[in-house]
Amino acid sequence: MGLYSFGQPKGGIIQTAYVVEDIHEAMEKWRSRMKVGPWFLLDHFTGENGTYRGAPAVADISIAMAFAGHMQIELLQPNDDHPSVYKETIEARGYGFHHFGKSSMDYAADLKAYQALGYELAFEAGVPSGGLVAYLDTKGEMPGFLELIEDTPGLDEMFTSFYRASLAWDGSDPVRSMLTGEALG
Repeated sequence: MGLYSFGQPKGGIIQTAYVVEDIHEAMEKWRSRMKVGPWFLLDHFTGENGTYRGAPAVADISIAMAFAGHMQIELLQPNDDHPSVYKETIEARGYGFHHFGKSSMDYAADLKAYQALGYELAFEAGVPSGGLVAYLDTKGEMPGFLELIEDTPGLDEMFTSFYRASLAWDGSDPVRSMLTGEALG
């Protein structure tokens, strides 16, 4: 199976994600209370050619990622009222845990296998690291959605850059651009 350069197993759980009301407040709480950072922020994301429950996905979200050890923490904030997997969770349970992210070495086969288990494809889109992600509705079998994250060289490169930044992080520049790595404010 092997490991990614950020220390998680290829084909395994590489991320835990949470929906938050205010992404800047949430990043600050994780930084100040848990010493997690730096955070890599993407202010606006809808996904490339995204679909939500079979229709075009138009919801806009903010995404922030950081590492706590080898585990990536992802924060997700809806920026509008369009239907989405994020709004579904907030409406059903409120803010908090949203999904586990699992890397996929064979995206099409994994998607098919999970659908055969009865998991419903709720959202799919292209992402900045290259490849696709799919959010699968586990129908209550798991505590949230399961996100399949297609294994690509860009995934390992992007996530490893975030991980390496966390190793030497001295608390400076706590929020950085997800796309450039440059400090934001």
